[in-house]
Amino acid sequence: MKISYIRALVCVSIFFNFQFSIFNSAQAQSKQQLEKDRAQVEQEIKKLNADLGKAKKNSKNSQRQLQLLEEKIKQRTRLINNINGQLNMLDIQMSQTQDSITLMRSQVDSMKREYAHVVRVLYGERDALDKLVLLLDTKSYNTAYLRTKYFRDYSRYRRRQAAFIRQKEEELNEVGVQLARQQQETTSLLAQERRQKDQLSQERKEHQQSLDKSKQKEKLLQQQIDKKEKQKRQLQQQIQKIINEEIAKAQKEKKAAAGAGAGKSSSASTADVALSNDFASNKGRLPWPVFYTKVLREYGKYTHASGGQNMNSGIDLQCKSGTSVQAVFGGTVSRVFTCPNGTKGIIVRHGDYMTVYANMGTVAVKEGAKVGTKQNLGTVYTNDEGVGEFSFQLWKGTTSQNPRSWLR
Repeated sequence: MKISYIRALVCVSIFFNFQFSIFNSAQAQSKQQLEKDRAQVEQEIKKLNADLGKAKKNSKNSQRQLQLLEEKIKQRTRLINNINGQLNMLDIQMSQTQDSITLMRSQVDSMKREYAHVVRVLYGERDALDKLVLLLDTKSYNTAYLRTKYFRDYSRYRRRQAAFIRQKEEELNEVGVQLARQQQETTSLLAQERRQKDQLSQERKEHQQSLDKSKQKEKLLQQQIDKKEKQKRQLQQQIQKIINEEIAKAQKEKKAAAGAGAGKSSSASTADVALSNDFASNKGRLPWPVFYTKVLREYGKYTHASGGQNMNSGIDLQCKSGTSVQAVFGGTVSRVFTCPNGTKGIIVRHGDYMTVYANMGTVAVKEGAKVGTKQNLGTVYTNDEGVGEFSFQLWKGTTSQNPRSWLR
């Protein structure tokens, strides 16, 4: 009966160890996947840090910095979730290991008690269980043989039982070492999690600061845009006023010439008509006033960043620093003026037509000077960022024209 009990305990132990090994195998696979994912996330964070360092060197790339910080926070959160996943898995493993230790200790204690009980019984009956007496005190040879076989089998069982107890104690020690290793790993992961959370908190703070800074920049940029649009409206009003003044001036000169003498008036009028006709006949073949790198705004109405509408009476071009400005056709410099933003502007008259060159940094001609086609008028204004912005307009009387229709 006692032997059957010990065998039952052995079976339970074997079954539990089999189940525990299957569980550990599944947990090991999950752990490997988590560690693989974690390594991948850490690599992505490393790359984001490198990209963020490059973006920070470029003060204009604030939007890129925000995007990288947002992605970094996202990956850092993934990393923390990964560590939490490993911690949860370790909690399960530690609980399973603790259950295994409890059961194995119960098995070992039970087997030790059973073994001790058998030893005590045998020790108490040692005088009555003399092997030679039991062998001689038999009625037949078969009975003696069976008793001899029983003693041999029972001695073998006792040795196996003692060995099995030692084996279970060794397994118990191994599981204890495994539990200690799991506890150490848990402590390490908790420390990593704290570090990652601290870094995440710092990154969120940096993101908020960058966002606030970006909003301030956007506000400043919007103010600059609004100022620029205001100056553009003022420039347009200024040009329109100058055009009206030039037309009124031309009409006054014609009347004065008519009063002075019909021949002189007729000659001046004929010259203006000839120049106007000559200018008009070159429509679509006029040279561009500058070499440009980009068209900033075409002719016509447009909606600016503030939501309102403005009219661009010419074409705005981006140029390299120091780009020369040339006359698109022969004529007379009727006006040199200062633009609302402090740059220079020139108006060249071609009979009934006028060309306007605005946002110039330097002017190489004076009012009243005669200029020829492609003659140098000055240079384009260059802003603080080293970019030249130039505006060209073409008018017939008081009506602006689309320069695209006139330039080749």
